[in-house]
Amino acid sequence: MQTRHGTVARAALAIAIAGAVCISIAGTVLGGGTTAAFASLAHVTAEHTARATRATQTATPTAGAIVVYSPQKDSIHGTVTITGAIGDYGVSTAVNKAGKAVASGGYVKLQLKKGSFEVNTSAFNAQARKVQPTINDATCSASASATGPATIFNGTGLYQGITGTLTITALFGIVSPTAKSGKGQCNGNAKPLSQYMVITGSGSVSFG
Repeated sequence: MQTRHGTVARAALAIAIAGAVCISIAGTVLGGGTTAAFASLAHVTAEHTARATRATQTATPTAGAIVVYSPQKDSIHGTVTITGAIGDYGVSTAVNKAGKAVASGGYVKLQLKKGSFEVNTSAFNAQARKVQPTINDATCSASASATGPATIFNGTGLYQGITGTLTITALFGIVSPTAKSGKGQCNGNAKPLSQYMVITGSGSVSFG
C-alpha cells in the first residue's frame, strides 16, 4: 500500500533529481584509515600546487576529458568544480531554454571564473523522471539515483566554441519529520529534516 509519505517523497525526489542537474561526486566514508587518507590528500594537494606553479597557462583549453563536481544547495542552485581539460570553478543554475532560473527547465548554466557554458540535461531529466525511490516509512527516509546523458554547448569567455558530452549520475537522500498526530506517520509535506543531492558527471569536450 502506498503511503502519503511515499507519494510525496516520490514527487520530491523526481523534482530534485530532474530539476537541478549540475554534476558532482559523492564523498567517501572513511573508517580507521582516516588519518592516512587525509595525509595522502595533503600530499596530492601540495604536489598539485607545485605543478600548477610550474605550469604555463594556455590562452585556450585543449580538448580532452573532464569531471564536473557540483553539490546542490536546492533544486536550482549549486556550486561547481571542474577538473581535467578544464580546471575551473564557480556556480551552477538550473534554467529553461530562455535562460530563466527554474527547476526542471532542461538546462544548467555553469558560470565559472574564466567563462561559462551550458549543459542540456533534457535527456537525463527524462531518465530521472522514471526513477522509483527507495522509501522507508519506519524511518521517514528515502533515497534515489538516476543516470543519463547530457550535452555541453554555448560557451563564453575562455570556453567559447565548446562542445561535449557528459554522463551524469544523480544521488538524492531525504529524511522527513513525523506527523504531529503522533501515530508514527511521516509528514512528507513538511520541510525535510535533512536532504542532500549530489551528482557525478564525466565526459569530454572540444573547442573550435
